[in-house]
Amino acid sequence: MPKEELRNPELNAPLGVFSQATKIEAQGTLVFVSGLTSRDPDGKVVGVGDVKKQTEVILDHMQTLLREAGGSLDDVCKVTVYIRNMNDFAAIHEVRRRYFKAPLPASTMVEVSMLVSPELLIEIEAIAVIPPKA
Repeated sequence: MPKEELRNPELNAPLGVFSQATKIEAQGTLVFVSGLTSRDPDGKVVGVGDVKKQTEVILDHMQTLLREAGGSLDDVCKVTVYIRNMNDFAAIHEVRRRYFKAPLPASTMVEVSMLVSPELLIEIEAIAVIPPKA
């Protein structure tokens, strides 16, 4: 069940690590990952003041959840990213380049006034489609 990245030359190219759209046939297991934040198992915020560290922790947690479901970050079709400061865009995408490879997931990034804790700079949710086992 291949995932296909859609890019149309008539549209503006993405400015970050994402596709304009992601096409996938609906076979396999859908996984909806709730908004993840940068917290350790005790609930303490990891990477206070460091959006790169918080992004790494979130994507590591996402990998863990997807692995538990039998998949990986390669199966992610869509992410929604909530950030406190749009000036962090480049730093976040620098980290995303290390975690996501082509075909890239579709993505939406939104600046918000606050997350659940004032120390949190970013929250990411995702949708993945894990191919059926052969």
